[in-house]
Amino acid sequence: MVNFFIDGKAVTAKKDETILQVARREGIYIPTMCYLTKVKPIASCRMCIVEVEGVEGVILSCQEKPTQGAKVTTNSPALQKQRQNIVKLYDVNHPLQCGVCDKSGECELQNKTLEFNVSSQEFSAKDQKREIKNWNYLQYDPALCILCERCVHVCNEVIGDDAIEVEFGGYKSKIVTKNSDTLDCTFCGECVAVCPVGALVASNFKYKANAWELKRIPSSCSHCSSACSLFYEIKHQSSDNSAMSIYRVKNDYEFSTLCGGGRFGYDFQNDADKDETAFKAAIEAFRDADTIRFSSFISNEEALILQRLKERFGYKLINDDAKNFKEFLEAFSKRAGKRLYSGDLKKVEQSDAIIVVGTKIATDNPALRYKITQASKRAKAEVIYMHPIEDSLLKNVVTQFVKYEAGSEEGVLALLAKVLLEERSLGEELQEFIDQLDEGYICAESSVGEEEIFSIAKRLKRKKSFSLILGPDLYAHPRAKNIAALAGLIQRYTDFDVVLIPSQTNTLGVSLICDLDENAGKSVIGYNAPGDFTLSALGDGDLDMPALNQQEGTFTNIDKRVVPINVALEFKGYCLNDIASSLGIKKEYTIDYTKELPTQKGYKAIAFDDLENYFDNAGNEHRGYQIENIPIEPSDEVEEVEEIESFDGIVVYRCEPVLQFSAFTGKCKGLKDKAYLTGSNQFAIAAKLKDGDLVKIELENLTIQREFKLDSDLKGTIAHLATFDISLSDNLLLSDYRYSKVKIQQVER
Repeated sequence: MVNFFIDGKAVTAKKDETILQVARREGIYIPTMCYLTKVKPIASCRMCIVEVEGVEGVILSCQEKPTQGAKVTTNSPALQKQRQNIVKLYDVNHPLQCGVCDKSGECELQNKTLEFNVSSQEFSAKDQKREIKNWNYLQYDPALCILCERCVHVCNEVIGDDAIEVEFGGYKSKIVTKNSDTLDCTFCGECVAVCPVGALVASNFKYKANAWELKRIPSSCSHCSSACSLFYEIKHQSSDNSAMSIYRVKNDYEFSTLCGGGRFGYDFQNDADKDETAFKAAIEAFRDADTIRFSSFISNEEALILQRLKERFGYKLINDDAKNFKEFLEAFSKRAGKRLYSGDLKKVEQSDAIIVVGTKIATDNPALRYKITQASKRAKAEVIYMHPIEDSLLKNVVTQFVKYEAGSEEGVLALLAKVLLEERSLGEELQEFIDQLDEGYICAESSVGEEEIFSIAKRLKRKKSFSLILGPDLYAHPRAKNIAALAGLIQRYTDFDVVLIPSQTNTLGVSLICDLDENAGKSVIGYNAPGDFTLSALGDGDLDMPALNQQEGTFTNIDKRVVPINVALEFKGYCLNDIASSLGIKKEYTIDYTKELPTQKGYKAIAFDDLENYFDNAGNEHRGYQIENIPIEPSDEVEEVEEIESFDGIVVYRCEPVLQFSAFTGKCKGLKDKAYLTGSNQFAIAAKLKDGDLVKIELENLTIQREFKLDSDLKGTIAHLATFDISLSDNLLLSDYRYSKVKIQQVER
């Protein structure tokens, strides 16, 4: 801790804090242009200069740490003059296109030009020919670029794509694609978000609206379980202001990050009016039904409504996704001694040792991938990625890839438990399990070599902060409960914080709020799931329901945090609360259930309108609240590893491509993906396929037709099968376990 002064105010710096970080935390303004909280100091703009008593010249507050007793001045005539000249240098080659620039009204250079009273220009430079580059979802105009390098640093240090760089050449310098003629990235759009001027813009937004015309709606992304903070920006479509539309999605880029699915996949609203005939039919269907089947793409409040309907009328509640997760979490909790896992995104970011098992993390949960990237870049974290398929999107951060055979996850967790629990003080039952573990058999059947396990142990030595990340591959595994037990014991007996990735947006919330059943009855209501009578936010059911960008409520995200969602676009039809009210469970608004979420599960009795939703200057998240992680009596019970089933023949792995998550992103016109069967050259040879072949894929209970796409980045004999475009009814026929042995047959076009 260092005590010093900023503009006469006594302040204290924590370990490794810079002067700028302390100033921001204390609410003291120091202007910046290139600085971003979530990357290392770039130090290209020199706008953040300050004076320190006794030190000759100025220093950069973004990268300098204070010394004991230092007296820092953030503003003076000399600093004002230097900053004014910096702005003039930025302005010298920046075209005066503010009238048509999409950034006008929120442009940081525009703001700084006014702030420092730059009304004339004595500098000049020869103008350069600069061609606009169209990069799919993005457009780059080098004539507007001020080379702050924010985009380069966020792409490398946060996203992990490392797809762009600066091509230096004096006034000819510009941003270019790296190691490729075209932009080869995941198109998260974070470079657009952090660009302080209009050099990088979203192609689908350019010339659509001025910043000051847009109304900003704070909410949470509804596509994956991170439920990232975002803003829907809306505007009317007609002169009478009757129809509103989402024009773009933005994020508080200093402290949060969005993937491309969240940024560009916003047009999934359901446009429908009140259909009284369909509503009456729905009420009759509820009176006749004995089962409600639903997905986890719903709010906490809707989940509570379904639970209340179950308690009042005895409905069976069927949600295979949430039930698998609930049972996994319960088995985990029983061994961990806490109701919930201990890890979260922040802990992953701060870890210097990370093990990932059972997830294609780059597409299952991009926000978690970004935190792993930050841990790699900032803490030089060891990142051990264990999976049957190597992921090229993680190549910049993974330090050890461990390939195991599909189906052998229980054995892999047992091997991990043995190496992580060694030299720990264990109970007799657990110690006996560790001692009797048949490592030779497991290594042979899983294809994980003993030297790889030894390498993991070696890499973890001298590390201080540990995260174990487990994903959706595991929850429907035939031995899921024992896998969960092993993970819980690792959390309890080691320094590892475990993160379980909920597979759908509100899987965790549904698993905590709802009492779920095994088998459906005779008459089924489906809510965003198939049934005899279907309620659908996709517009393909018997009664239309609002999509999640048309609702107020909350999610329970991967961080065990209750986060708010708000209405971006009006829905004119009926909602689940209308149905419940007609059946006798009455609330005026859906959000009246927010304060009634079950406190025995860790929720708090806080009304929706009292939920916070912002980041402070220091980057602390004030968004909703954290669920209490309630202690429970722990157990050391663990079963022997069963015989490992081999996955021979043609095997596919059900996962979505970058930017896609579900049928809701599949509906978005702003996303341009097609669902393929994607495989390596090795898979193509084994399946006797070539690029572009149309094939019929026979799974256990379903046949899907796909075009085969050869991917040179993929390795091995397991192909990726995208399913974001299939119907609700077909989705139910898919096996919960993500690996499937299939038959593939070519189809004539």
